Formats: sequence, C-alpha cells, structure tokens
Amino acid sequence: MTKARAIAAIAILAMSAMAPLLITPVEAQQLSDRAKRVGGKFMCMCGCNQVLTECNHVGCSTSASMLKELNQSLSRGNSEDAITQMFVQEFGTKVYAEPPKSGFSLVAWALPSVYLFVGTGVVIFVISRWRKRPAPQAASIRVAPGISAEMLERARVQAARDTQD
Repeated sequence: MTKARAIAAIAILAMSAMAPLLITPVEAQQLSDRAKRVGGKFMCMCGCNQVLTECNHVGCSTSASMLKELNQSLSRGNSEDAITQMFVQEFGTKVYAEPPKSGFSLVAWALPSVYLFVGTGVVIFVISRWRKRPAPQAASIRVAPGISAEMLERARVQAARDTQD
C-alpha cells in the first residue's frame, strides 16, 4: 500500500506543478491569437522567405525579436495599422507577406487576371484563324515535273501493298 500512496502522491505533485501551465488567462490567449493573425501579414526578415509566425529556423533571433516587438505593441494597445507602419519603417515594404491592395501594388493583384483574359483571347484568335484556312484538296496536290499520273498511281499501289499486314 505504501508504494501505491507514494505513486499517488507523486502524481498529485506532478499535476499541481503542471496546472499553471495548462491554465492560461483568456486575455493572454486572445493576445497570442491576435498576434498570430497580425504576424501572419509579415515576412520574417532573416531571409527564409517564410511568414513571420511560421518561421521554422531553430533559434531564429530575427523572428523572435519581431514577434516580441509585435506582442509588446499589441499589449500597449497599438492598432494593426500602427504596427504595420512600424514594421514598414523598420524593414521597408519587403516585410509585407502580400502586397497591399492599393496604389501601384494593385497592379500585382490585377495582372494575373489580365494575363488570363489576354491569353484566352490569343488562343481563340489563333484557333479561329486555323479553322478559316482552306484544307488542301487532293486534286490540287502538285506532282513533281517528270512524274506521270500512272507512275504516281503505281507508287501508291506499291506503297499500299508494302504496308499491308
């Protein structure tokens, strides 16, 4: 029985030690969700070409400092626009995970649709031109000079005989 009591006591101590880790305040959880949402709009500046919240470099000091700065700004109550401006001033426009939908960057959003429509138009034009071309007629096939019609017919009969299986 003493072994069972010892195991139960260890289990109770372990559970009580882990309880603070399992229970997080609602505000802290919302802050981290908001930080993930806001951080998903930025690129990690370590050169990995990954979104800030998804940088998977072990010990990446750049993403850690950027996330710390983001969390501090959010805890101070800064708006997303203010945080965005802060990161743009610090790192430039390359910090954006996707280009903003305004100004010259709007071209990056519009061009794929334009390319699709122009490409479809070119394909339709080319196919319609091909279909309008007259098909070559058998009678209009020119025979090389010096070959008579009966020689041509004998060659056709010979080719048909040679290719029969």
